[in-house]
Order: sequence, then structure tokens, then C-alpha cells
Amino acid sequence: ARRGSRTMVCGPAGGGRLGAAWLWRGLRSGLLLFRASFLHTEFEGRPSKVISQADMKVEILPALTDNYMYLIIDEETKQAAIVDPVQPQKVLEAVRKHGVKLTMVLTTHHHWDHAGGNEKLVKMAPGLQVYGGDSRVEALTHRVSHLMSLQVGSLNVKCLATPCHTSDHICYFVTKPNSSETPAVFTGDTLFVAGCGKFFEGTPEEMYRALFDILGRLPPETKVYCGHEYTINNLKFARHVEPNNAAVQQKLAWAKAKYDSGEPTIPSTIGEEFTYNPFMRVRETTVQQHARETDPIRTMGAIRKEKDNFRVPKD
Repeated sequence: ARRGSRTMVCGPAGGGRLGAAWLWRGLRSGLLLFRASFLHTEFEGRPSKVISQADMKVEILPALTDNYMYLIIDEETKQAAIVDPVQPQKVLEAVRKHGVKLTMVLTTHHHWDHAGGNEKLVKMAPGLQVYGGDSRVEALTHRVSHLMSLQVGSLNVKCLATPCHTSDHICYFVTKPNSSETPAVFTGDTLFVAGCGKFFEGTPEEMYRALFDILGRLPPETKVYCGHEYTINNLKFARHVEPNNAAVQQKLAWAKAKYDSGEPTIPSTIGEEFTYNPFMRVRETTVQQHARETDPIRTMGAIRKEKDNFRVPKD
């Protein structure tokens, strides 16, 4: 995903190529923010989708060019939380449509395409509590830490620290206590369907821990709601890594059909990710052989580096 929107001032240490890179990154972020504010994309015009369960409802709200925002509704109390509300007007329209009370913002990380709508939203809906992993999160009112618990009405939200994409990255695990309700996890840019986020502020060891020791230990039926619609391209890379993996081939055909029909390819489940996500398959011999490694963490680093430079085929 995209880096934060703060413009960097490059001193002597940032000269040459490094200084030019930071300047370009700042200009690009500014242009993207302008586009988000004033221009509209085909993707954000796609219809939202509601995933209804007995006690919890999640509305998937497309935003920008490939982002997802998520409105989480507690059916018992009609209280709601919003994950990464980069387009506040769209969020408030959904809140009004459902007739719920929005109480909190759950920010996965500080990058502008996830946190960049926070300040505007709290001005439009005063009194909101804004949660996130560090002070770089816009309009932050509560800094959270690993395993901290929050409440959205009768729903429990457990904060899971997954530093790597950014050092402040938090995933939010939502459950209904004393219920058979299927849990959900909102993974931002740590875990995507069939992929993971770039290691902007972390290491292969940190991503391995995030995917295996934290997210991978959630119940396998847990629904995964990620930050971007990257599924088709991720699965094309997964096919490159494991060309004989039938689960990859089946999921890719399904994702193409789903996307072409205007629907999101979200959510997946934790259990499914272990069958087709190469970054959650770094313990598998087939993935290690592709990476020419025998250690899962070195395999993680090798395939991330390869994906960073992967040219996505058209088919």
C-alpha cells in the first residue's frame, strides 16, 4: 500500500537519489490525496456489500482505487465502529442507512489511505474515539497495544500488534462473547487475500511472526477483511510460486469471476489462506524450493523481494 502523506524535507543526508526519492514520494502522496478528495474512481463507485451474521454485521465499503473501509455493526446494541475511514462522507451515509450509532474509529496503520480521513470524520461526527498504534495516526485519541480489548456494544475487539508493513500496524479481532458467532479479523495491510504487505518498516522475521504466531493462530473459520482489493494479482504471484497448487488455480478463477461481476473478493478465512497464500505457506517444501531456501523466515524474505519486482501477467 501507499506510504504516509507527510512531506519529507531532505537535508544533506538525503541528497542525491535518496533525496529525489523522498521528494517524489511526498509529491505522489499529495497527488493521491488530491485525487481522493476531488476525483472519483470506478472502484469506489462499486456497490458496497453487507456480510450479515446473527450478532454482527459488516458492510464492505470500496474506497479510492482499491481500498476497503469496513463498518462493523453490533446487532444487539446498534453501536458501530469503522475501520480505516479514508472517505468519511461515504461512511456516514452507510451509518445513516443502517440507523446505527458510530462510536469509534479503528485505524490499522498511519498510511494516508487508511488514516487520512480520520480528522475530517471526527469533525463531521464529533465525539468519536479514534484508536491506533502510534502518534502518526491522524486524530488519534487512544493509542492501543498488543492484546488490548475494546468494546463495540456487545462485541469484543482485541488489538493485535503486527509490526512490519509499518511499525504501528494493528489488526482488530472481533468476537461476540459466549456466542457461536464466526469471528472476524480486520488485517489492514498485514494480511491480504493470498498476500501480505510490503515490509516498509519491518523484517521477514516480523512478518513471519504476524502471519504464523498471531493471525495464524486465530480460529481457522475466522473471516479475514483486508485493506485492499489485491486478490487477483496476489493469486497470479501465488500461481508463479506454486504452479501445481490446485487451491491457487481454483481461487484465481473464482476471484476473476467475482471481480468481473462487480463484487469484492473479501472476505477469505484464516484456514483458506494456509492453502493458497504463499506467505502463509513458507513452511511448505514447494514454496521453499521455489525460493531456493530451507528456512521459512529466509523463504519469507526471498518471496517478498521477488513479489516486489514481479511483473503481473495479463491472464
